[in-house]
Amino acid sequence: MGRRSRQRASAPQRERTPAPPAVRAPRAATPPTTTSAARRSRRDAAPSAPWGSFPLVELCALAAIVFGVWGILAHNGVLLLGAAGLGSVAGLEVAIREHFGGYRSHTFVLAALCAVVTLTVLAFANAGRTAMLAGAVGVLAVGFVGFRQLFKRRSGGVGMRVR
Repeated sequence: MGRRSRQRASAPQRERTPAPPAVRAPRAATPPTTTSAARRSRRDAAPSAPWGSFPLVELCALAAIVFGVWGILAHNGVLLLGAAGLGSVAGLEVAIREHFGGYRSHTFVLAALCAVVTLTVLAFANAGRTAMLAGAVGVLAVGFVGFRQLFKRRSGGVGMRVR
């Protein structure tokens, strides 16, 4: 027996009159404002590729999948590395195009790319681990702020546009 049922049982029974039904005012049809329409990112508003309608990114992703499966079946690390690189290039191309077009924010992905490039350069320069970490974190922070400001300029002041 729950708390409410005990309260009802102990309270004296009194007659309840039904409350009059609430009358709702008809909702006025308001057209969407320009700010809400501007916040919506639609697929047809996405920036187009410089090479037109040729499905280069999709073919690159398909090749990455084929090389990945082939590398797994053949136990070949070079094919797996090539598949990872090809898939990364396909994804990065879309991220760069959408970010610089002001369509969707890919700030962290682009800043992380700069940090990885910095780590690679410092590793080939035989820098110490502390210098590599400090350099990568510094480039990540500066890149994040820079790419965020760039997206705000390109998108018309919107800080983040996800969907």
